[in-house]
Amino acid sequence: MTARRLFITGTDTGVGKTRVAVALLQQLSAAGLRAAGMKPVATGGESTPAGLRNADALSLQQHSHGRPAYELINPCLYAPPIAPHIAAHRAGAPIDMGRIISAYRQLAGAADWVIVEGAGGWRVPLNERQDMAAIARALELPVVLVVGLRLGCINHALLTAEAIARDGLPLAGWVANQIDPAYDTAEETTACLAHRLPAPLLSQCGWRQPCALSLDAVAA
Repeated sequence: MTARRLFITGTDTGVGKTRVAVALLQQLSAAGLRAAGMKPVATGGESTPAGLRNADALSLQQHSHGRPAYELINPCLYAPPIAPHIAAHRAGAPIDMGRIISAYRQLAGAADWVIVEGAGGWRVPLNERQDMAAIARALELPVVLVVGLRLGCINHALLTAEAIARDGLPLAGWVANQIDPAYDTAEETTACLAHRLPAPLLSQCGWRQPCALSLDAVAA
């Protein structure tokens, strides 16, 4: 059986992509499904006895069925917490799309669902020609957009949705994630985006509250 799959992107870095990806993995597991997480490209690796590791990728591994090998979860990792294309250039180790595709296929071969989390936003460069969207296109992944609720997010969300559509991928849904407890127009912002975004609202994740998503919507 071919694994179901999703690509988690965000309006920016630090908007809660990992939070949403882990919540999806937990819900799929609770539903009796074999779910695996993947973060193809990550920066901000820390040295451990097992080698260089990224905290977000470790969270995905922890909540993945069968605890797949770290190298499958995160095939391209760089130590400095900077833009991926800059980190790759400094390391002299270009981001390898072939390695990413191979790792994804291995995960998909042993799972019912694969949740792939991008780094940063949709247009974060990977190299001189490709951006993060190239991974979603190569793997033909429907997209879930995580909107970090803060001033400016409406513009960022609408522009990202337009870019996803131009790239020919379906927007399966979006998540309103409260990342700033002082942002007091979260309800109005969410209502505005619900009216304007061409996809269902999967969840409104409160500040430091459990994030439950509508699995029926993403599985449709």
